[in-house]
Amino acid sequence: MADLNDEIAAYERMQAKLEAEHMGKWVLVHNGSLIDLYNSFEAAAEDAVKRFGRGPYLIRQIGAPPVTLPASVMYVPQHGHG
Repeated sequence: MADLNDEIAAYERMQAKLEAEHMGKWVLVHNGSLIDLYNSFEAAAEDAVKRFGRGPYLIRQIGAPPVTLPASVMYVPQHGHG
């Protein structure tokens, strides 16, 4: 199974092409492959959790600098409770 460093390396291999064609979109990378492009982090995260559970996978905004989050931060979908 890939780890996050493998996902980052895969993204970096695709980065120039993605920035030329999809600047500002959000990308999901899993097992070294581009899974899909999204219009928001929330859409990417929801699909990633649905497809791959806890990961690892990489979600990054194309063209944005890398953001490092602590391992304890995890996306929790909001389903309009309340």
